[in-house]
Amino acid sequence: MASITFYGGAKQVTGSMYLLELEDNYKILIDCGKDLENHDAEIFDFDPSDLDLVLLTHAHYDHCGNIPLLFKSGYKGQILCSAPTIALAELVLKDSANIFDNKAQKKKSFGKAAFRHKIDRQNESGYSKGEVEKSLDRFISISFNSKFAISESLSVTLVPAGHLLGAASAVFEIKEAGTIKRIAFSGDLGRKSSPLLNDPLPLPQVDYLVCESTYGGRVHEGKDMPESLLEKIIYECCVEKRGRLIVPAFSIGRTQTFLYLLNKLSKEGKLPTLKVFADSPMAKRSTKVYDDYLDQLNDEAKDFYKVNKSLFDFDNLIQIETEKESKSLANFMEPCIIIASSGMITGGRIKSHVRSNLRNAYSTILFIGYCAEGTIGHKLINGAKSIRMNKKEIPVHAKIARTDIFSGHADADDLLGFVKSQQKDKLKNVFLVHGDQGNMEAFDRKLSSEGYKVEIPGKGQSYIL
Repeated sequence: MASITFYGGAKQVTGSMYLLELEDNYKILIDCGKDLENHDAEIFDFDPSDLDLVLLTHAHYDHCGNIPLLFKSGYKGQILCSAPTIALAELVLKDSANIFDNKAQKKKSFGKAAFRHKIDRQNESGYSKGEVEKSLDRFISISFNSKFAISESLSVTLVPAGHLLGAASAVFEIKEAGTIKRIAFSGDLGRKSSPLLNDPLPLPQVDYLVCESTYGGRVHEGKDMPESLLEKIIYECCVEKRGRLIVPAFSIGRTQTFLYLLNKLSKEGKLPTLKVFADSPMAKRSTKVYDDYLDQLNDEAKDFYKVNKSLFDFDNLIQIETEKESKSLANFMEPCIIIASSGMITGGRIKSHVRSNLRNAYSTILFIGYCAEGTIGHKLINGAKSIRMNKKEIPVHAKIARTDIFSGHADADDLLGFVKSQQKDKLKNVFLVHGDQGNMEAFDRKLSSEGYKVEIPGKGQSYIL
């Protein structure tokens, strides 16, 4: 009998990693993400050399960040995913390798045993650019909505998930003992009416569904058009208060959405004359990938491109490349918008911009995406009066704003609709993953009240299918 084991994304949001094992011992890993909530967690609780195949749903770090380590630990197979996911995963993994390398270089000067041990631990959980290149050679692209035969008894179909360029849900069809079983993995689902991406597509009928639950207990608040809300926020912060708007945003996905909406405002004459600094070299490279895969964006974005010849470029947009340029923004005194990663303020150049502006009552820090518990972003959203950064406690005088109108995740209503496209008498079980306890339990209650059988797996827990 086939089975599934939950090695990541179990009762938490990050680190997605699920092992599907067939009756003949063929093993498929679905996603291989970094656990951003528990950095000391054991990376693999299985032997990577035993795996036969890896399927990647999309290119966010918490879904693909451990792939080079998989090869480093003995995996010799292939990675199946969509073509845009390959292009974006290359950027994510190379950027990650640079971060590991920079951390190692900084700590080389320390000679104490405790520091040497820390470096050794980081080397175990890190990887080099060369190791990234080796793993990229094993990526294979497959088309959406077309059954891909892996063997005579196994196939997979990628269904657009709408969360990120190239993001997919995966539907596996397994033939065992004369019967056919279908197991689907939602990946991360996007919200409907995204500014850039098409809506997620419903899945064909399956027997088992592994479903994300990031916003399983919440309905998105934003009811205005994203452009209208953004226009209002910019006017209040940069025109009335003549302050800075600081926007923590992930380099891949959220930054492109934000720049696209700024571009629309600019072309409509609704963007005030002020500098917009996009402080993320990786975001700049990611926007190029969006241009390369224009055919996979929604009709509105394609029509906008036909008229304006660019999705993301507009007057007064300045792309920041070097660290020196980034640091110099602290001395730019005019009203402006600064967009930088990461969206949760867990690292990257945004930490410097937030640190420089927390005391500034004229500044607004605008959160446009999910922030996991324990992150600086989560603390600010929840009303922290001060934040500890660089070993100093910094009082929060800046205005802290938040909107989920730019969210790339389906909310509780969207998720419920996604599951309800399945006939409850044919869907044997729904496994909830990729959510915190509160959202998972709330979504469990919704689904159970609709008559669906639901499980919330713990890490390492296995189920016979």
